[in-house]
Amino acid sequence: MISRRTVFCLGLAQLISWGVSYYLVGAFGELIGNELGWSQAIIHGGLSAGLLVMGLTSGVVGRLIDRHGGRTVMCLGSLLTAAGCLGLAFAHTIAAYYAAWLCLGLAMRLTLYDAAFAALARIGGSAARRPIAQITLLGGLASTVFWPLGHALAEQFGWRGALIAYAGFALLTLPLHLTLPAVSARPLSDAAAAKPVVTLSPADTRFAGLLYALIVTFAGILNAGMSAHMIGILAGLGLPAAIAVWIGATRGIGQSLARLGEVLFGARTSPFDLNLIACLVLPLCFVVGLAGGASAFAALAFAFCYGAGNGVLTITRGTLPLMLFDPKSYGAYVGRLLAPGFFLSAASPLAYALLIEHYGASAALILSGMLALAMLVSAFLLRQRFRRLPRS
Repeated sequence: MISRRTVFCLGLAQLISWGVSYYLVGAFGELIGNELGWSQAIIHGGLSAGLLVMGLTSGVVGRLIDRHGGRTVMCLGSLLTAAGCLGLAFAHTIAAYYAAWLCLGLAMRLTLYDAAFAALARIGGSAARRPIAQITLLGGLASTVFWPLGHALAEQFGWRGALIAYAGFALLTLPLHLTLPAVSARPLSDAAAAKPVVTLSPADTRFAGLLYALIVTFAGILNAGMSAHMIGILAGLGLPAAIAVWIGATRGIGQSLARLGEVLFGARTSPFDLNLIACLVLPLCFVVGLAGGASAFAALAFAFCYGAGNGVLTITRGTLPLMLFDPKSYGAYVGRLLAPGFFLSAASPLAYALLIEHYGASAALILSGMLALAMLVSAFLLRQRFRRLPRS
């Protein structure tokens, strides 16, 4: 069984971990570039380097969690997150800046959702669906909390002082990760082991893995691009910078409200249906953002709806494998499927920066809409092929 205390602490740790690592460049990127005289391509290339490390280490981290559980792995990630934030705070050269991001890249793979999902699957097996959804409720507020918080800290102490504070926040996740049970290489609990496991044919497993990998890869590209540039895109459409910050923060509210709906009502809905609905919302939100131009109302709808769609996709990213693959090898197998997404997401912040610089914010929305359409097709095929599988 997964205790409520563990779920709450892990959810709070996700809020902090996402806020002080993945969303960091969105809060401080422009400030860092202005002070050090670096282009935004160099600044966002740091996050790209971190995502590249996530891809290179994805399979290894998944196997470690399968064998030893998530406690030790995620505690190490807390320490590395703090070290990476301190490295950025004291960086004065490009080499030092990128070294700190390499550290943060490993830390993110050890602490963010994919590690937490694998840790929960390691404890609860197919019964981990509800806890997986629950921990994303707080995690979805990371941008809502840390973008304005980072902005306020930077105004008071400068971006270097704000990053030192971020390192302190990262250390606060250490006792939260310690609430995970200390497990060694042992089978799942009797209750979890008793759950029926659906065994797909090798051909179906490959097809399911391909479609799942396409969805999470394109979702990762969009998430990396929007996390780094949503505020810049909104400003590029004509909104004042201060308003763009607050509208961009509503993305997190959309994420958490959508996830709350899944927690309250998702037990009656198949993950395949939820995944398809989320993939339908994304192309529509990019159309609204593109058509609305400088309208604050349209920008608000775009940010909120993107957050809602992405919020549900984060849950199905963790729950679909519980229906398609063996929970005992969740970490290792899903880790391999996630690796291409990390590699391509690594290029996303830089690619978006170059696209916006040369062709404007509208071009970024058009590209995002095309990726969202590809996700919708993949989600439809996945549902049509596997929706009749027994539900966990």
